[in-house]
Amino acid sequence: MKKILVTVVLGVAATAAAQSAAQPAQQPSQPAAQQPAASAAPVIKDPAEYNAYVGAIKQTDPAAQISGLEAFMTQYPNSVMKVAALETLMQDYQRTNNSQKTIETATKLVAADPNNVRGMALLAYFDRLKAQGGDSAAQQDLADAKKYGQMGLDALPKFTKPEGTSDADFQKMKDQMTAIFNAAIGIADLTDKDYDDARKALRVAADANPTDFSVVYPLALAYAGPTPPDPKIPPDSINAIWYAARASIVAPTPQYQQQIEKYARNQYIKYHGGDDGWTDLLAQAKANPAEPAGFTIKPAPTPPEQAHNMVVATPPDKMDFATWEFVLSNGKQEDQDAVWNAIKGKPVQMNGTVIKATATEFDIAGSEDDIEAKKADITLTFEEKVPLKLIPKEGASLDFQGEPASYTPSPFMMVMEKGKLLKAAAPTPTKPTAHHKAASSQ
Repeated sequence: MKKILVTVVLGVAATAAAQSAAQPAQQPSQPAAQQPAASAAPVIKDPAEYNAYVGAIKQTDPAAQISGLEAFMTQYPNSVMKVAALETLMQDYQRTNNSQKTIETATKLVAADPNNVRGMALLAYFDRLKAQGGDSAAQQDLADAKKYGQMGLDALPKFTKPEGTSDADFQKMKDQMTAIFNAAIGIADLTDKDYDDARKALRVAADANPTDFSVVYPLALAYAGPTPPDPKIPPDSINAIWYAARASIVAPTPQYQQQIEKYARNQYIKYHGGDDGWTDLLAQAKANPAEPAGFTIKPAPTPPEQAHNMVVATPPDKMDFATWEFVLSNGKQEDQDAVWNAIKGKPVQMNGTVIKATATEFDIAGSEDDIEAKKADITLTFEEKVPLKLIPKEGASLDFQGEPASYTPSPFMMVMEKGKLLKAAAPTPTKPTAHHKAASSQ
């Protein structure tokens, strides 16, 4: 949230409170009961106290007003105007960029008035920013921010419109404070890995302030969920991608913009299965501060869908072994049958890496993924024993022929019969000639 928003929240309210508080004190000898019924403001009965307060509150220079009000609070610590004076002091210290005194005064204000939402808004805001800025006491700052955030949300329904404040300004003030409180709670929840509550609170804050990087990016991380993934906390990928894209646009520096755009794009590719459409999504996020109603992203094809697309695109006898393996492991039965019926019992010549070998049976890795994992996916059997001198060593590259006879989908294993060695075994090449398996969807 921009600092100006906090200034609006505090300034409008503090000014209205000060005005309403000063008015009944203009005739300090008049009993409170004789004031107009519509005014519930306190009355300063002691003329000296009244003169000290009015003399301070009428100062137009913030430094002079601070000096007068501090002197007033020292001389009259239990004045009926204590809350009004502290609210004005809090505003003045913020206007003069004295963060430490602003926080100290806000703390005194909340102690004097436990339902003072203006003081709680400021404390929740500053404690959150200190924690996000890497303050040495970040953990305690976040705990305090969350405490004041929850206190503020609890007290906000009881917040009455200050005298002299329009309905529109009052609603704006409440909306801003609601966002402040939720931002504090949400950042604390995200740090505590409470992703569900973090999403709810940060969504309120980010939607109210769509250009505030300090809440938009954390919301993207909350939707993305833990790293590494936890099946108990599934990601909300579509919202994570949208708010990551928005964060890249409102990031404070070009370096952050580039880093977060790369992160958002990777999340998009992971979910969608490719980068097609990414440029359009980024442009949409730039043009729309709020996530459009009904916004969605087409997910990547499921493994069965990928397998079907492979069968439609390429005849089985033109596929490489890794594609056979993917279809036979992931395809629907009709797609598995289409491939298997086309290759079963037909001689196949290919290259693989020997995992284990005996005179009658070789265990071979045929796909590049399984070659890298040193995992067999083919059992090649021979009708006659292989001479001892021709039995390859483990890790050797082998050109061979066999006829697919059966397969097991998971874990995948294809049995090939009538094995033949096409040439002598050679050392494993630097780059295996087999192809990678098709990538499954996330």
